[in-house]
This record gives sequence, C-alpha cells and structure tokens, in this order.
Amino acid sequence: MASRPTIAELVATRAPVALPGVWDALSARLAADAGFDVVFVSGYALSATRLAEPDFGLIGAADVLDAAARTVAAVSVPVIVDIDTGYGNAFNVERVVRDLVRLGVAGAFLEDQLWPKRCGHMRGKDVVPLDDYLPKLRAALAAAHGSGFHVTARTDARAPLGLDEAIRRARAFADAGADAVFVEAPESVEEMDRIRRELPAHVALVANMVERGRTPVRTIRALGDAGYALVAFPLTGLFSATRALRDAYATLRRDGASAALAGAMVDFEEMNALLGLDERYRREVAWKGR
Repeated sequence: MASRPTIAELVATRAPVALPGVWDALSARLAADAGFDVVFVSGYALSATRLAEPDFGLIGAADVLDAAARTVAAVSVPVIVDIDTGYGNAFNVERVVRDLVRLGVAGAFLEDQLWPKRCGHMRGKDVVPLDDYLPKLRAALAAAHGSGFHVTARTDARAPLGLDEAIRRARAFADAGADAVFVEAPESVEEMDRIRRELPAHVALVANMVERGRTPVRTIRALGDAGYALVAFPLTGLFSATRALRDAYATLRRDGASAALAGAMVDFEEMNALLGLDERYRREVAWKGR
C-alpha cells in the first residue's frame, strides 16, 4: 500500500480538506471511493452504530481503537479519529495517541469537555478549566512528536462560557502547538468570521457542519474562502444511511418482498465488486497453482 500523505501535507497543498464522517470499514471504503482525501471516524456515529445510543460519553478508548484499526485497514487515505476528551488524564491521552500512531492513524480531535462528554451540538455541555486541558494537549503533542500525527485541539466553551472564552482557549491551544484549532458550535457566520479574524492567520481552523445543528451549514468552498482549513461533515453519511435502512426495512415489512427497493439498492454484483471479490478469486486461483 502506498504511503499515505500527512494531514499537514494535505492542508498545505489542498485546503480546505473535507472530512466525511465514517464509523466502520464499509462506510470508510465508500467515502474513499467517492474521492475524499481523508476520512473521519466520528464519535457520535460510533455511539449510534455500536450502541444505538446518543453521543453521551458511552464510547470508550477500546471502542475507538478498534474502529480506528478496522478503518485504517480498509482504506488507503489518511484517517482522523475523534478521541473525545482522551478518556482520562494526560497519561490516558498519551497512551491513546501512541496506540493510534502504531495503528497508522493520521490524526485525532481532542476536546476540553467535562467527562462524560456529549455531542457538541447538544444541550448541557460543560468544559474543564483550561489548565486541566492543556496538560492533555501537551501529552498528545509529545506522543505524536516526529510521527506526522496531526492533533486538533477542540474547545466546546462557546455554549457554556461564551465566544470570548472560546476564542481565548483557541489562542492558548495554538500557543501550545496544536496542529489545528477547532471552536465547536459557533452559532452564526459572523461568529465563524470572528473566530478566523481573532486567531493568527497561520493557525489551521476546523469547521464542523452538522445538519440542523447549531452552526450554519455552508459549502466546503465557502468555508475555505472564509479561512477554514479542515471541514468536517461528521454525520451526513450516518443520517443518510439511517434513512435508507429505515425505509428499506419498512418497505420489506409492508410488502413482504424487496421488489419495490430494487432502484434504491446496489445489486449482488455491485456489492461484491465493492468488496473486492474478483481479487479474492484471483488470489485463490494463484494459491492453488492453476
């Protein structure tokens, strides 16, 4: 497998870089086949697909590392992983980042929420003091040193403490050496513009586009023009897949057959092609010496 580019290399040459949200090997393969340069393992999507539970701090490090390993094995593009608050203190963050580096993961998002965290667009968030978060960020950066692993520092302070505090924290994250800075859930285009304006121009910023969330959803191009280097769409695939599955099962239950779904499904041959069946056949023949 060819060497994957680092996130820093992609940002330097192709910004804005889109981050489609995935949750398993198949969703990652589909996103990569669509032409995306990076895939993003979403914590919300993992909680939904593994547990059928909301993003309320129910996913742990073992779940995330397992999903990361499966995703990296399935695609040739770089993989970024949501590691929530790092699952403990700075030592836990250090261990998780080292494990991700060993797996070949390209980067991670680390946030400053109080554990158990919740989705950044939900009610009831709180954040830890800045002095409690910075040791975890420094631990992540030290564990990543020299590997090309990309650390995004995220603050959820906008909702509980206001935009001024969120920007203050974002500056502190940049000063600590974060590879990118992410102010979660600004509530208007004007707030997003202020974030970009009040942080140094060289700081790579992340925008998070959650459909019907707290932040206005804009195009990747518009966000690039506004100075954002990384644009996550963490739930677009999950929301679409959920609708498709719900409709498929409802139709099957109603009709007792799948005929009405024919135009909405890939067929048997398409699915096998996606999964690489022909290559398996070829290797099987080669091993038998025929």
